[in-house]
Amino acid sequence: MKIRSKLTAALVLMLAATAAPAKDLVIHAGRLIDGTGAPARKQVTIVIHDDRITSIQSGFVTPSGAEVIDLSGQTVLPGLIDTHVHILQSFHPGDPIRNAMTRGTYQQLIDGVINARNTLLAGFTTVRSVGDTTGAVVALKRDIVEGTIPGPRMWVAGDPLGPSGGHGDPANGLLPELAELPHWHDALIDSPEQARATVRRMWREGVDLIKIMPSGGVMSIGDDPRLQLMADDEIKAVIDTAHSLGMKVAAHAHGKTAIDHTIALGVDSIEHGSYADAESYKAFKAHGTYLVPTMLVGERVYERAMKHPEDLNPSTAAKALVIAPLLRRNLHDAHAAGVKIAFGTDTFGLSAHGENAQEFALLVGAGLSPMEAIETATRNAADLIGDSTDIGTVQPGRYADLVAVTADPLADVRVLEHVDFVMKGGSVIKAGGKPTI
Repeated sequence: MKIRSKLTAALVLMLAATAAPAKDLVIHAGRLIDGTGAPARKQVTIVIHDDRITSIQSGFVTPSGAEVIDLSGQTVLPGLIDTHVHILQSFHPGDPIRNAMTRGTYQQLIDGVINARNTLLAGFTTVRSVGDTTGAVVALKRDIVEGTIPGPRMWVAGDPLGPSGGHGDPANGLLPELAELPHWHDALIDSPEQARATVRRMWREGVDLIKIMPSGGVMSIGDDPRLQLMADDEIKAVIDTAHSLGMKVAAHAHGKTAIDHTIALGVDSIEHGSYADAESYKAFKAHGTYLVPTMLVGERVYERAMKHPEDLNPSTAAKALVIAPLLRRNLHDAHAAGVKIAFGTDTFGLSAHGENAQEFALLVGAGLSPMEAIETATRNAADLIGDSTDIGTVQPGRYADLVAVTADPLADVRVLEHVDFVMKGGSVIKAGGKPTI
């Protein structure tokens, strides 16, 4: 026993000697906007141990042995969060039907590797990817976690679920004999039983949340955004099954009926929300449902429809010209009514991955203050994702996910479009405006 004890003690000492030394950093922040909604603070020290924040101190202090990162001339904020992206999707000009029939999952995944890096360098240290090929986006997320490739923390939904002929049906507009690829049917649900089975399968495949398509959409061929295309029992089956597995549900919904019914059935967020009205806003508030307004995609598809309609499918241009103004009105009215808002751009290439922060100016233009706009991409976004204890604010115990800009975003929120410094989990990703990855 004594020999075994001595060997055990020696092994512990050997392992301790070979373990990586603890990493202690301090950041001297000239101004701190911590994401909680508290007023900005001046001259603050953020103390970091390994990948977590351990303390926030007034003044510039330097604990013994710590490495100092001097951001004393900059504004520091939490790493930004975009709750609505399609990380595998990029915009490819030309006939969209031809692109859909000739670009496969492998090409999407290569795009995703590039898109993830660009998103992280833009200061978005967390995203919710709500609609990408399931196996590919789960693989991308896992490789980022393992450190194989750089990218933001990702919560992924995989393929969005919807009815045959709905917004998520890839066969819309095609000859029937061209619409028989087996995997195209994987995300189509036309009964509550099919909905339950599909949600359970996707959970098994590694998704973190579920995306549903209760209404028609803009970028799809022929379907009407104003109409509810999923039946209530199908919507309820998805939501109840996902919640039973600990997953949240995001709903693409433009039309009022789809919005109101899906909120009443317990969805966690409405994406877009174009035709919502005062009655809808009461439902949002009563159920605690978030609105993710996706202003940026509305602006970009509107511009494309005006200048280059040939780059869009046959019905999208007409729908885009109607929907974009409704998105602006809806965000203004929802904010005025006190609806909870989370930042989401719907980035899939009409705006480039890495341009996500252009959404901030659109939020402010719709009536949010710069501080409120920042909160949508920090505290609110973390709450919607369901991980407020790890991300979204600069507080002890949270990941050391931080960004810095050289001017005051409360004076001009557009400065967030050009972050100078990015840190994810205590690792510097960008410094002095230049990538380190």
